[in-house]
Amino acid sequence: QVQLVESGGGLVQPGGSLRLSCVASGSIFSINAMGWYRQAPGKERELVAGISSGGSTKYADSVKGRFTISRDNAKNTVYLQMNSLKPEDTAVYYCNADLVRRRFDDSINYWGQGTQVTVSS
Repeated sequence: QVQLVESGGGLVQPGGSLRLSCVASGSIFSINAMGWYRQAPGKERELVAGISSGGSTKYADSVKGRFTISRDNAKNTVYLQMNSLKPEDTAVYYCNADLVRRRFDDSINYWGQGTQVTVSS
């Protein structure tokens, strides 16, 4: 079995910072891309940031210059540093990973359970 467990969400004032973490555990051979998505009430889930196994990154236009994604391959962990937070960043943030459980297997996409981020004064 594989689990993605997020942490680091919470309530923060506008302009503040939060750091999200997501650890992948279980039977894992390798992890390809990892990423963070978010879903606000009444809206569709959207990509916030993604990072390849080699460290290439991609960001949504709305978070460029404010958010930074990184990963620690030795720890099967992906991070999202969020600075200059705005009320419109309020959402449930989900971790996503495309990983291979056993050598020669096809990759499978996994999701975490989500962590709430609320930006409010």
